[in-house]
Amino acid sequence: MKKKKVLSVVLAGALTVSSAIGMMACGNSNSKAASNSAASSTSTSAAGSKAAGDGTYTIGICQLVQHDALDAATAGFKEAVEKGLGAESVTFDEQNAAGDSATCATIVNQFVSDGDDLIMANATPALQAAVSATAEIPIVATSVTDYATALDISDWTGKTGVNVTGTADLAPLEDQANMLKELVPDAKTVGILYCSAEANSKYQAETIEGYLDKMGLTYKEYTCADTNDVSPVVQTACAESDVLYIPTDNTMASSAELVNNIAEPAGIPIIAGEEGICKGCGIGTLSISYHDIGYKAGEMAVKILKDGENPADMDIEFAADLTKEYVADRCDKLGIKVPSDYTAIEAE
Repeated sequence: MKKKKVLSVVLAGALTVSSAIGMMACGNSNSKAASNSAASSTSTSAAGSKAAGDGTYTIGICQLVQHDALDAATAGFKEAVEKGLGAESVTFDEQNAAGDSATCATIVNQFVSDGDDLIMANATPALQAAVSATAEIPIVATSVTDYATALDISDWTGKTGVNVTGTADLAPLEDQANMLKELVPDAKTVGILYCSAEANSKYQAETIEGYLDKMGLTYKEYTCADTNDVSPVVQTACAESDVLYIPTDNTMASSAELVNNIAEPAGIPIIAGEEGICKGCGIGTLSISYHDIGYKAGEMAVKILKDGENPADMDIEFAADLTKEYVADRCDKLGIKVPSDYTAIEAE
């Protein structure tokens, strides 16, 4: 796909998603009152002005919601940028959208209005909002499962072809399906639990269903529109399933304690797509390090700002290391035997 064509497709796709999940256009503002009223914000200031030949930079960070995985990715990103550019040469305008896609739009439109040198988008809705807001400012994303799905790119080559690059948080879904069978071998019915507003969660659900088919397992999707729907949806899923699978999903990550309060008394084990969800409500996960993918995204940002690399030409990067993890207390309560190649983690 040629760059111009990809850009039009990306923007159209992102705007369509915006409309579907209630993302509102915000326009530019001369103050940050609009975003600060709906989002928490912190700033790390440094000496100097914005990048205008003086070697200083301002980076806007839009994080969808506060939870362990995304927090670790943001921390890793900042560490790498400060190492690569020098802490005195960069200012981070760090904003948290509190789980609201419309607030992501407010935040990134303010970054564009301010003329930030680069936008870091942490999670898919933040990326989609950033792409809708600017075609010129470089965007480096992280904690995005599948960029082709997020940006509606049909002829995926490993690069976006536009002003976007970044790192993905996808662990091999076939291996996750195998883990489910390994830890809960007697399960016949699998409930797949995720938020319908998160396109990458749907991608993971549909992909893992193919592997469950091959295993001869019956499955059903249980989706919520937002955190308000989590409790009744989980109750239904637990009543109808032998085991639940939760992909990397920000809504479920922020609601993991609630999910556990329903699933644990019901005796329903949960295989999670990432460590934070697993600690909150799961028995096992095939884990990546969100700090590491955030750090890699920070190194990519340095290459763009310092070395002049074009994000359109940069391959999306993936986690290098994967670890099979389990929560010992929950496995013990459920009588689950865990193979020796798993690493124990503590429940939260």
